Amino acid sequence: MQFNAASGADPDGILLVDKPSGMTSSDVVVAIRRMFKLKKVGHGGTLDPQATGLLAVLVGKATRASQAVMGGDKVYEGTLRLGESTNTQDADGERTGGSDPSAVTREALEEAVRADFTGDIFQTPPMVSAVKVNGVPLYKMARKGEEVAREPRLVHVYAFRISEFALPDVKFTVSCTKGTYVRTLCNDIGEKLGCGGHLAALRRIGSGRFSIDGAISWEALRALPREALPSRLLPLSVLS
Repeated sequence: MQFNAASGADPDGILLVDKPSGMTSSDVVVAIRRMFKLKKVGHGGTLDPQATGLLAVLVGKATRASQAVMGGDKVYEGTLRLGESTNTQDADGERTGGSDPSAVTREALEEAVRADFTGDIFQTPPMVSAVKVNGVPLYKMARKGEEVAREPRLVHVYAFRISEFALPDVKFTVSCTKGTYVRTLCNDIGEKLGCGGHLAALRRIGSGRFSIDGAISWEALRALPREALPSRLLPLSVLS
């Protein structure tokens, strides 16, 4: 597949990008549009600015399939930091509470996860989320110091596996449905254990049928010649 210089038409397909920390998903879309002189670019599922990992960028006709891409289950690697709760439920927020977590054992954490945070669970969307209340995104209210009531939402956690237990940090992998807030999961686990907790780091490694293994790094993407972009695009047929 080549660019059609005469018509100016974009190529069509899905570009898997390993998003770096510090960029919003929209930043990535805007940068790719400029780098490759594209007209139609979108993405298939937002990642927080400080999170890294798999971002499906939709090019050309693939932008019509955003809902199909967003709807898949997700897999994340993260770090839960026990002993400190924050107002954003992650490391960017201000401390709101917490206590010494040294008495928490791996067994106690695994039991709490098994009993209360696996399977169908209800989560209250955090104030820093993009969920809208009366047409206004929660994060815009949060920037003004406002807090409003939010309706809990049903999500499903397939598995929460601990890969490293070194207090105060616990590294984990979680498989879950679309719409699961991993920051809220960490906050709620910390509350359940009685010491508080927040999300210290997050990396998405899976989204639907896509894996981070197929993603291009940001550095490699920036060095990619414009004419080579089509060779990196997955066809829309992968969604069938």
